[in-house]
Amino acid sequence: MNEHERHKAYWRANIRLVAILLSIWFVVSYGFGILLKEWLDSIQIFGFGLGFWFAQQGSIYVFLVLIFVYAYKMNKLDHEFDVDED
Repeated sequence: MNEHERHKAYWRANIRLVAILLSIWFVVSYGFGILLKEWLDSIQIFGFGLGFWFAQQGSIYVFLVLIFVYAYKMNKLDHEFDVDED
């Protein structure tokens, strides 16, 4: 694989990872916090409905987890394509 093809493969893998993580965040924040809110509110956490929790705090927590997942996966991807800083 030549240099140009390696860069294209690296960029494609990066975009695929970003698309997957953004899709997860969208489902959690929009789907759980808005579309499925009424259904999820039948489950109570600390006296609040689960749909309310996802809308107020859950999507933020998931976003923070996704940031760490992205950093971990990108470090592995950088190492795999030999573009890491080490």
